[in-house]
Amino acid sequence: MQRRAVLAAPMLAAPLLLPSPASAQAALVSEEFMVPSGDAGIELFLRNKRPENLTSFSPARTVLFVHGATYPAHTSFDLPLGGLSWMDYMAGRGFDVWCLDLRGYGRSTRPPEMAQPPEANPPLVRGETAVADIAAAAAFIRERRGVPRLIHMGWSWGTALMGRFAADNPTLVERLVLYAPVWLREGASPAGDQPGAYRLVTQAQARERWLNGVPQAARANLIPGGWFEHWAGVTWATDPEGLRRTPSALRAPNGVLQDSREYWQAGRPFWEPGRVTAPTLLVVGEWDRDTPPSMAFTILPLLTSSPGRRMVLLGEGTHTMLMERNRGALFQAVQVFLEEASA
Repeated sequence: MQRRAVLAAPMLAAPLLLPSPASAQAALVSEEFMVPSGDAGIELFLRNKRPENLTSFSPARTVLFVHGATYPAHTSFDLPLGGLSWMDYMAGRGFDVWCLDLRGYGRSTRPPEMAQPPEANPPLVRGETAVADIAAAAAFIRERRGVPRLIHMGWSWGTALMGRFAADNPTLVERLVLYAPVWLREGASPAGDQPGAYRLVTQAQARERWLNGVPQAARANLIPGGWFEHWAGVTWATDPEGLRRTPSALRAPNGVLQDSREYWQAGRPFWEPGRVTAPTLLVVGEWDRDTPPSMAFTILPLLTSSPGRRMVLLGEGTHTMLMERNRGALFQAVQVFLEEASA
């Protein structure tokens, strides 16, 4: 077993850090699917990107992304900033890449309770429900591609969900990537402590939270011009009802906040790292205040059954580094981990 922590220096905004193999120069194909969740009336949005000439699929090159507590997957992992999304980058290197919007987020079905006032219902989309959505989406991909396992990758809250899935289903996970991993915390979740079924998030609140912990001198150049506005525009547009508010707001399910109170703030892990048997990468930015590097350092030695486990600490990046000027360092760190076993 290996256990490594690496501090990576920041890199430029352009994410083309590794030369693409000649076999991955084909045009990219994009497909979208609505997948049954297993619960009546709830469908899950999946987007896929892959090289046009990719006809043979393998566990080592099939990836499923899942998002965090507030924003959907497809407007983050597949947002073409500077002309290129993270999914574009991975697909351009020969990978079959998928992203999932959990129920209540993005283009997946919103539970009917989200059309009612938030105080009318308890918190929606608890962790167990979200893990069941991941299981449904992963089963769809495995069947469609004819592969026995996938690479599972989560961001923020999605790391707890993917960690739980990997711990409970070791034969279905090829590799595990936890970007900005969440663990036990003191105090309330950075997402807030709002009661009710869902919460309302404005773009101003999102920007303030994004920059929390960034040195004042670095704030002006952290996010390239227009990137935040582009992301916010397409993300808030996924919630037409929220757009009609003044100011416009994004509705986000509160199940994660209830989970935070019952698990992370109460000293109870939502998943057991020692049960994960897949090679695992933990990656986090030094300025992350939502899931600070101390959380990843705590998780790393608990991954006792994960071969080749490692942690990468990236300089000059926040919780949302995938949309910042140094995102190339994040893309490269993950790609190196994935490609070492897929050549």
